Amino acid sequence: MSETTEGKDPDNGWREEYWKRNLRLMAILLAIWFTVSFVFWILLVEQLNQIVIAGFPLGFWFAQQGSIYVFVVLILVYAKRMDRLDIEFGVDERDQNGDRL
Repeated sequence: MSETTEGKDPDNGWREEYWKRNLRLMAILLAIWFTVSFVFWILLVEQLNQIVIAGFPLGFWFAQQGSIYVFVVLILVYAKRMDRLDIEFGVDERDQNGDRL
């Protein structure tokens, strides 16, 4: 049997690599999210609360403000890295002049 009849197109190797790299990026960012949200804000909150900045315990600040900043940064990192990955694999959304659509 040929690869085409088994459901695998020989030209799909780049798609598998693209998806593999996308999943690796998501796994890294989710690990960062888990570490920051679970470890810092739940497990280390007592130690962080020993540090006071502007009258607020650091653990409280991380839980209230830090979480928002970390999540926004993770979203921006994901968008930027995926844009680079799209360009590398030629699936970015640009016209013939190189301008974004």
